[in-house]
Formats: sequence, structure tokens, C-alpha cells
Amino acid sequence: MKVDIKKLRQARADKAKEGKTALEQLNALLGKETLTDAESTQLEQLEAKVDGLEKEVAELDKQIKAEETKTRRIALFGASTALGGPALATVVNDLNPERTGGFRNLQEFAVSVRNFTTAGIADPRLSAIMSAAATGYQQNQGSSGEGILVPAEYREQIWSLVFAENDLLGFCNPEPTQGNSIGIAKDETTPWGAAGVQSAWRSEGTQMIASKAALTPTLLQLHELYAFVLATNEVLNDAPRLQNRITVQAARSIRWKAFEGVVWGDGNGKPLGFMNSPALVTVAKENAQAANSIVVANVLNMYARLLDMPGGNPMWLANRDTLPQLGGLTIGNNAAWLPINQPLAGSPKGGMFLGEALQFNEHMQTLGTAGDIVLADLSGYALATQAGGGIDFAASIHLFFDQNLTAFRWVFRVGGQPYLSKPVQPAKGNNTKSHFVALATRG
Repeated sequence: MKVDIKKLRQARADKAKEGKTALEQLNALLGKETLTDAESTQLEQLEAKVDGLEKEVAELDKQIKAEETKTRRIALFGASTALGGPALATVVNDLNPERTGGFRNLQEFAVSVRNFTTAGIADPRLSAIMSAAATGYQQNQGSSGEGILVPAEYREQIWSLVFAENDLLGFCNPEPTQGNSIGIAKDETTPWGAAGVQSAWRSEGTQMIASKAALTPTLLQLHELYAFVLATNEVLNDAPRLQNRITVQAARSIRWKAFEGVVWGDGNGKPLGFMNSPALVTVAKENAQAANSIVVANVLNMYARLLDMPGGNPMWLANRDTLPQLGGLTIGNNAAWLPINQPLAGSPKGGMFLGEALQFNEHMQTLGTAGDIVLADLSGYALATQAGGGIDFAASIHLFFDQNLTAFRWVFRVGGQPYLSKPVQPAKGNNTKSHFVALATRG
């Protein structure tokens, strides 16, 4: 029976997400000094649930690994697909050749491109792609061509790697579009504000007063982001190395650059990052606070300025340079940072900080600089991307013919900005709140 590895990966992601929620609830209870009888019962149930989910995720990991091993072995040791010649047959190794062009993997496609452009060996599958404009394939070939567009399946593999669910980009709010820009209607009203949809008490017989949503139309422009990679023929002939050096590393680079724009982009030819957005709330340091330090009052004041909305998913983003400071913070007798020594797959690698997930990453600034630690709800960030995993992925040999290299080029468009144009006023009190809260420089 054929196993669908995509369904296995989706099932694993779902279980990991469920486990993350259960683990957060469990850690919240474990952090309490005393528990009620109901909470003790809930604690036992959560521990059993986390244990069960951990076993399910481990089993799914085992199945996924088995399928990946099987696929790798087929790519390494399977029968070679014949290239060219009227007497040789073409073997189609995929159940949906409209998406793969009949190629088993990206490596086989790349070798076919190389053989066609250097020796004129006409692989019938490649010829079908180049002449199949009706099915959505495009190509520009010849001595000045840009290359042959890679089949959809392998383009979408890159897309999936870039926008992995558990990676930081995956937490942003997607706004797909078929064009180069997208119009979104931003609603910056709050349930307690005077604008937008209102509710009211009514006495018997009195007339209802109508209200309407207060929407601000905004245009999100998509910007071009690319990766341009060269591969030697030795790499092309080695499927595992091609998968890692071309596919995985290109996706990792694109993912890094895209989220760097989400955090620090200036909005000129790139997304508007939340650290450069008027929506950012910056919490001042404490009086006489030592340089390059983080104290309990800092993080509590940051937490107090977070806009807590239904459906949100706040998390702490920090540079690892902050760890010696965070690890020493306590509130009463409780540690503010709770490392997860035996993490459930899919749980935050940085542990829990003040009850929220903590993610260490290199996008954040070094200790003592604004942006070294941020409390962010990335669901408050609109990330505009092309619908359907739109990405232009092409391979060509023409540019570096004399060096025996093949060029791979990925181009896709992405834009974004916070939904809020400025921090919002709370229902009670004077301190504004936002989806994004940073700590001021402590120099």
C-alpha cells in the first residue's frame, strides 16, 4: 500500500501542535505552588495526554523516516531513466506526472536539463514540459534563455520548507494573492472602543442604534526575494547532496531573509518589520538599571503592554546572549524561565518564559540593545504571499557553460506589515498596548 508522506507530515504537525498546547497548560499548572482538587485532576489528565501525544509523534517520526529512507534508496539505487534515443523508453515514476513532469526527484530533472543543454539529448519528459504551455509550464531556452521552469511539485517543496508551520514565518497571518499586491481591510477597533461594531443594553420598547465595522483599506505590495545557486556536476549526480545543498539550504536562506524583513524591514523594497513599525511599543529601562541587563520589572512591564486578543499566539523572541540574564530571573520563589529538558517534538526549543513560548534566534539584537528580547504576537502581522505556493524556480546551464556548472534560481514575492498602524488604547488605564513589545536599549 502506498503511503502518503505528506499526510504523515501533516498528521505529525497536528499532533505536535496539540502537544504544544497541552504542554503549555501542564507547565502552567506545574508552576503553581498549590493546586485545587480539580487542578490536580487536570494535571494528571494533561500528563497522560502529553505522554500519549509524545508516543504518537514518535511513531509518526518513525513512519516518516522509513518513507524518507525508502525514497532516498530509490533515488540512489533505482533504475536510471533512459535519456533520449528513439529506441529507449521513458519511465514515469510518479502517480501525478502533471505535477512532476514524470521525474522522480529534482536531481533527475536537473541532470535531464544538463544533458539537454550540453549534449542536446532530448529527454521526452523534458520535451513535454517545454511544449506543455496548456498545462501551466513555461520555459525560456536557447543561448540567451533564463532556463527551464521546474515542475510544480519541486517548486512547492521549496515553498513548504520556507513556510514550515513550526518556523517563525509560519506564525504570521498569511494573506495570499494572485497578483503583485493585495488590498486588505484593517480593523484596528477594540471591543471597548467607541468605533467599529458596538453592542449596547436596551430597555424594552426602545429603538436599537446601528453600528458598522470601521475598516481601513490598506495596500500590501509584494517584493521580490530570490536565491541564486550554482551546482557542480558532481553535486547534480548525487541526489542526497543535491537535496541538502540546493533545496534545503536555499529554503533556509530564503526563510532567514524573509523573517529578517518581518522583524527589521524598512518597507522599501521589502516588508515593513514590526521593529520599524509605528505599532511597536517600547518599554523603558528602570532607573539606574545596569547596562546590558534584564531585570524582572522589564519583562513584567513588557507583558503588561501586550495586546491580548482572542486567537492570538504570543511568544518571546530573544537573542541567546540574553540567556544568562533570563535564566536568573525569579518571581517570588518561581523561576521566570522554565527550560524544557525533555521537550515534546514541536514544543518551543527555548522553553517557557512567564508562561509563554520562548524562541531564541539570530534575528534579535545582542544583549543590551533594543530588540534583544521582544514579546510578539505574530498573528498580528499580515504576510502577503502569492497564492498556491507561487514560486518561480528555474534551472539553466547557459550562464556558466565554460565552468561546467548549473544555475538554480528561486524567485518569489512576499510583503508584509503589522495590522496595527499604532498602539491601541486599553479599556481602562493609560498605557497603550500592541501585538509587538520591545525593551529599550540599556547602554
